[in-house]
Amino acid sequence: MSDNGKTRFNELFSDKIQGPFVTFVLNVHVAHQDVNKDILAFKNLGKSAKARFEKRFSDFDWAPFQEKIDTLEADAAFWRNNTKSLTIIFTRDQTFIYKQNVPVDNQYYVGKKPYLLGIIKDNQFAHNYYLLALNRDSLSIYLVNNHEVSAVELPKTAPTDMVSTLGDELTGGNLNYSSRGSASAANSGKEGVIYHGVNPKDEEVEIDWTNYYQAIDAYLKDTFDNPNKLPIYLYALPENQTIFKKVAKNPYFKASPSVSLSPAQASIKDIKAGAKKINQELENQQTQNNNQLLDKKFLDQMVDIVPAAAEGRLSHFFISTSNFVNETNKMTSKEFDYRKLLNNTAYQVIETGGNVFVLDQPSSPDEKSLLGILRY
Repeated sequence: MSDNGKTRFNELFSDKIQGPFVTFVLNVHVAHQDVNKDILAFKNLGKSAKARFEKRFSDFDWAPFQEKIDTLEADAAFWRNNTKSLTIIFTRDQTFIYKQNVPVDNQYYVGKKPYLLGIIKDNQFAHNYYLLALNRDSLSIYLVNNHEVSAVELPKTAPTDMVSTLGDELTGGNLNYSSRGSASAANSGKEGVIYHGVNPKDEEVEIDWTNYYQAIDAYLKDTFDNPNKLPIYLYALPENQTIFKKVAKNPYFKASPSVSLSPAQASIKDIKAGAKKINQELENQQTQNNNQLLDKKFLDQMVDIVPAAAEGRLSHFFISTSNFVNETNKMTSKEFDYRKLLNNTAYQVIETGGNVFVLDQPSSPDEKSLLGILRY
């Protein structure tokens, strides 16, 4: 996670957004009977939040917060959404809503800072990138944003197919070929493009193949709109990947991970499955990188982590979900204060350019319940 996903909630770090903040984190469902339960859970959390708010912030008026809670509670369309959980953050004047794809423990939070740990848990393995679906003579591009996949609409000038891209420069590309083929290919154990013709023509076809991929690479490097400098991964047959990797000069193209399948007849469901595979491999890479951090100096006691975070000395802060007691609207003061401490520490780490992770304990480095990695 390149910047801890801070760009997803950087508005919450703005000096223009003033507290106090009232945060709700809760699981949500699609089925009608469960939606009603979600709304009731939100309402009950609101009652508990009010009691704590009026005790903690007696100089502030609760009415603007209650108005926002009532409005959201009555919005039936809002609760019918295809997501696993929500973080809802209220200030006196504004509402921030974050849809999440991870399960959470239902809770409320009242404080001078917003509660970020639910968003972090969702965003820590969120990956934004482009997926290049590459055939031998055509392409399409998909944007993967967290768990959402959408086709990118390309302009007419984009090299979406070989014939229009190479034009007069096309040599052997008009030969008859098939994407899978003959007994000779089957006997060789390779999936590939099978060409029918004399050997010189086969060479011309391979020249077209290479020239087309060079044109694609040039387009992605010089013309394709990628303002956020997102990485580009491949969804293509192995032989197509081999040729493209040889010619690729785009600094944002990543040779791995990739999906070694043909996108020629792939549905959006297939593309999403490919993106899920890449996401899993990226997550595995991140987990391995996290474990390697144990080679650096670290702290694993909260009494040491808190001052280090305040001094900006932590590059990473890992919180295991074993630290949380799911007490929902009956949360004890002890549990609330501990969540506050964890949240404020996470906030300081992010604010000073560090990364925060909220992981199940088996996924935490060395299965530690708390871990702070020192910059120096």
